[in-house]
Amino acid sequence: MVTLNDVKEIVGEVLQLGDRIDDFDESTPLLGSVPEFDSMAVVMVLTALEENYDISVDDDEISAEVFETMGALLQFVNAKVNA
Repeated sequence: MVTLNDVKEIVGEVLQLGDRIDDFDESTPLLGSVPEFDSMAVVMVLTALEENYDISVDDDEISAEVFETMGALLQFVNAKVNA
């Protein structure tokens, strides 16, 4: 099972958030709230998650809801890993 800290580490690295990532929890909004989290960052985060967890994300699985909060992203990753 992937933990919140696992996903935070990847998001923090990809977006180069430094210590700011330490304050993120499951309710932290992402898309539209974190300036670094733009459409290019979505692609980079997905690529990093795919590589780290040996998963594949199809284009039709990507939605704003997946990137709404850290918790939503964590749930998505766990669903993919456990599929």
